[in-house]
Amino acid sequence: MTESRNTPRPPADAEARRAIAPVVCYPNDGLPKPDLGLYQTARAGAQKTGEVLVPPRDARCFEVPAGHFFRITSVEGSQVGDLNLWNLKDLSERFYSGKTRALHGTHITTGERMWSSFPHTRPMATIVADTLGWYGIDAFGGSVHDVIGTRCDPYTGNLLSGTQYHHCCHSNLTRALADHLGISLSEAEPAVHDVLNVFMCTGFTRDTGQYFMKASPVCPGDYLEFFAEIDLLGNLSACPGGDCSSEHSSDTASCHPLLVETFAPTEGALEGWSSPARNRYDGTHGR
Repeated sequence: MTESRNTPRPPADAEARRAIAPVVCYPNDGLPKPDLGLYQTARAGAQKTGEVLVPPRDARCFEVPAGHFFRITSVEGSQVGDLNLWNLKDLSERFYSGKTRALHGTHITTGERMWSSFPHTRPMATIVADTLGWYGIDAFGGSVHDVIGTRCDPYTGNLLSGTQYHHCCHSNLTRALADHLGISLSEAEPAVHDVLNVFMCTGFTRDTGQYFMKASPVCPGDYLEFFAEIDLLGNLSACPGGDCSSEHSSDTASCHPLLVETFAPTEGALEGWSSPARNRYDGTHGR
């Protein structure tokens, strides 16, 4: 067989190069540690303050004051959700999935945090409970609650198959943000950003390195719960892929609602805690 001109011949030391051990880019031992004991004690006495039911193939916004909790629950059937977070008072500070991935890994769970964008770079929310924490990493390299996928969107669908689908997560999040803030779709869309894929089971194929999804292990009653480190505006889409076992961005998958509940701790329950300040880098960039 003639070797393709696009496939270079491996050098004599190819295996030695492949065998070099990796180094973790961002060792996270120096990260500020959340006081999970304090959070869990405060949560035990917290009172429910509100709820939002996110319809299938749609999105809804919700607000969470700093020091309060919010919970995302599967209530009827296996369903994944796409979550955006912003600073309630400043939409330029938003969830930064890439930095969260670099600090914690491809999927996040209890004790790990959703970090905000530059120049703020601080914890926005800390996961305090995860009923799917048992799943770990399966034989395919899959795990749950990923920060590697972007969100299903109409632009990629149009690029790949020429469709005009309007109920993908990007569009759902755009509509919900526009409605919540009373602004136009064109104003809302630039604020929509890469997500935490709540309950979604994903990974990368071992042979081609492609992003994959598989049936979520989530069942009714499973939840992911967060502590709000700053005042938050949240936006959650109930993905049109349902459990994402076969496809997304279509009306054929079985889809279910997701429930968002908020909880306020009792006065004094968070004694000693304070909302994290913005990142202390001086911003001079060498000038």
